[in-house]
Amino acid sequence: MSCNVLVVPEDPTYNGYILRPLCKRLLREAGRPSANIVVLPEPSVQGYSHAKKLLSDLIPRNWWHFELILFVSDADGLAENRKDEFKRLEQLAEQRTRPVKLICCAAEQELETWLLAGHQEKLKTMGWRWSGIRAEVSTKERFFQPFLDRYGDPASPSQGRERLMQEALANYDGIKSRCPELQQLENRIRSHIASLP
Repeated sequence: MSCNVLVVPEDPTYNGYILRPLCKRLLREAGRPSANIVVLPEPSVQGYSHAKKLLSDLIPRNWWHFELILFVSDADGLAENRKDEFKRLEQLAEQRTRPVKLICCAAEQELETWLLAGHQEKLKTMGWRWSGIRAEVSTKERFFQPFLDRYGDPASPSQGRERLMQEALANYDGIKSRCPELQQLENRIRSHIASLP
């Protein structure tokens, strides 16, 4: 059975290439392998604050017909602070005249960490320890960009992000074990899918 899922990233230009294959896998694990995953095309989200504003009004109003909306942001060292904001956004979405199911999740510390978690052998060649990557607030600049420079593809539109995420998903259980927030997201999606007719 199909399921229409809208994914709202902080940065659709590059995050979408990571999130689309990842969310496809999340929905497969939750029992909807043929889910239709749409990364929000318009308006183009410009950071966390802009995404929150859009999720408060515009997205639920215009995308209410989707069975699920996922907001995936970076934690940026603020995971605890974002929990209350996420709860409020999710409650607002359910209280609308046309309620929508919104699930929010913050990747610790940045979304690119999930991609790196599936490439342990490549990380070793870079001389990096997973504990250092996981603890770093600026994962994108400190670790991901050098990783992309070495293993990416500057000629592709995603600069290699999409291929690297697909490769990482071959170690999906390893990603979840290293990034527990991703397991929690899968559990929440699974619970919601189970409640659908």
